[in-house]
Amino acid sequence: MRRDLVSGVYRDLQQQICSQLEQADGKSVFTDDNWASEIGYGHTMVFQHGDAIEKAAVNFSAVAGRVTESMKQVLKIEEGQDYFASGISSIIHPLNPFVPIIHMNVRYFELSSGKSWFGGGIDLTPHYVDQEEAAWFHNELKMICNKFDPGCYKKFKDWADTYFYLPHREETRGVGGIFFDHQPAADGSAFEKLFRFTRDLAEAYSRIYIHLLNKNRFRSFTEVEKRWQRLRRGRYVEFNLLYDRGTKFGLESGGRTESIFLSMPPMAAWTYDFKPAEATPEARTLSLLRKGIDWGSYEL
Repeated sequence: MRRDLVSGVYRDLQQQICSQLEQADGKSVFTDDNWASEIGYGHTMVFQHGDAIEKAAVNFSAVAGRVTESMKQVLKIEEGQDYFASGISSIIHPLNPFVPIIHMNVRYFELSSGKSWFGGGIDLTPHYVDQEEAAWFHNELKMICNKFDPGCYKKFKDWADTYFYLPHREETRGVGGIFFDHQPAADGSAFEKLFRFTRDLAEAYSRIYIHLLNKNRFRSFTEVEKRWQRLRRGRYVEFNLLYDRGTKFGLESGGRTESIFLSMPPMAAWTYDFKPAEATPEARTLSLLRKGIDWGSYEL
């Protein structure tokens, strides 16, 4: 059965990601808060107080139940009374403000009507945007996309620019990445192709982040830069509470509250009407938080 195959592979990938991040950090370890309820089960893997990672979470769940009216609106479901969903979602918040935040999610959704689809993506949220790192990150994602479908990177990149956007701030959450949803998987060949794509993304996730972590984890920083990190984390919170579909689905489906809000940073801040001084690294970062930047050909 597809649902057993998907949930089994995703659970294995979750364990693999946790092991790789533990080894990279070298200090702390993940704790497994496994749970079960009337809608399914999951493993909430939580990492705290590491040497380079302040907080990380790698969630796995496999849930099923009746499609509610609110779920129909959130997920744009038109038919099917029952659902099954399984996926991995992860977030990493570093200690050093020169190391970025990263997020990854891959998921499979199946309806009793016979419809099924995959969704997911990876996006990067630097506290300070480094154009070379952003270009490298996008090139890594582009290579994965090209193995799946040479034409999909641009489409999924533009989708991420639109999705990870805070309209009330008129800025993107970070430098984007790729995002996709409702990719039909009812056909057997489509299922295999999309399933392989989501596995490739999940397998690349920790490798990509560990490269950026090791590049920047020992950089010195000031209290000014830590304050800026907390302000950028505040923007992250705003997006997750106001716009994130995963958060909305988790709450609407009766998911586990503690697991849903694990994406939140350990410390965030809001300063009234904060405006960085001109020509500062903070001002430059804000100037780069916009849609449509072609990072692959960005002139440094």
